[in-house]
Order: sequence, then structure tokens, then C-alpha cells
Amino acid sequence: MMWQSYSNGLLVAIGLIMAIGAQNAFVLAQSLRREHHLPVAALCIVCDALLVAAGVFGLATLLAQSPTLLAIARWGGAAFLIWYGSQALLRAARPQSLQAAGSEPRSLRAVLLAALAVTLLNPHVYLDTVLLIGSLGAQQPEPGAYAAGAASASFLWFSTLALGAAWLAPWLARPLTWRLIDLGVAAMMFTVAAQLILGAL
Repeated sequence: MMWQSYSNGLLVAIGLIMAIGAQNAFVLAQSLRREHHLPVAALCIVCDALLVAAGVFGLATLLAQSPTLLAIARWGGAAFLIWYGSQALLRAARPQSLQAAGSEPRSLRAVLLAALAVTLLNPHVYLDTVLLIGSLGAQQPEPGAYAAGAASASFLWFSTLALGAAWLAPWLARPLTWRLIDLGVAAMMFTVAAQLILGAL
């Protein structure tokens, strides 16, 4: 049960994190320039872990007290995962590339403040980490293992971007790479949605 919860957290979180977005573009840009890229990646990892923990353990308490809320979270989460997987399939049909724009060198403080803004001022981060990942984690047999899996996904992805940006850049600039990533994301989302639905039947 613990490993299933861990793998569910890992799969859901990596599927959400890998989608092209401002945070990924920012981390990649800093990494390609080798400008405070490790502190930026660490900041993103810590923010994700804290938001996931708040969602999983805060929502777990609420859901445990209300079977109605648990049912809403289960079916709502499954519906969202199916929708998100469908969006990934649509993106795979018209793939993009992840590009990093150049800029003048900045101080560590300025870069970290920009990273915080990109991370915390984006409403999707709360929908993804607190509500979606949190509500799914609250239903797991081992919520702590699920949260650890989600945090591991963040650690793996941002560490890879930070440490492997120079090697990854040519691949991330290819639409085919993102087509394959989106197909993988869709498979992850549909798999976890199926587990939620089967668990309710």
C-alpha cells in the first residue's frame, strides 16, 4: 500500500509538473545561463513540497470527517485527471517546444524573488498542488507516502532541469520530444483516474 501511494503521488505530480509553463521556462532559462540555477531549483522544490503537504494533510482531515466531501473529491479528481489527460493528448497533436529567453545577469535576490513570483502568483500552482494533488493524496491508504512521492517528482524534475539543462536544451527545443512527453502524461493521468474510479466501485 505504501509503495502504491508513493507511486501514485510520483506519477500524478510528474505529469502536472512536466507540462510546459512559466515555472519550467524560468528554471530552464536560469539553468542554461548558469545563473543561480541551483538555488532556483531548490526554491521550486521546497515550495512544491510545502504546498503538497498542506493540501494532502489539510484536506485529509476534512475528507476523513465527511463521506460526501470524500465522494466529491474522488469523482471530481477522476474527472479532472481525465480532462487533463485529454488536454495532454490534444497538445501531443500540436506539440510545442520549451525555449529559454536570454536576459541581463541578475543578483541572487532578484532571481529568487522572480522565481517566487513565477511559482506562487500562478493560480494553477494552487489548483495543481493544493487542490488536485492534495485531494487525491487525502484518499490514499498512505497519505504521507503519497506526499513523499509528489515531492520526489518535483525534486527529480527540477534537479534534472537545473543540472542537465545544457544537455536537455536541444531535446526540449524539439516538438517531437514534447509530443512524447504529453503522451506519457496522458497515460499517467488516465491510469490514476482509473484507480480512483475502480476504488469507488
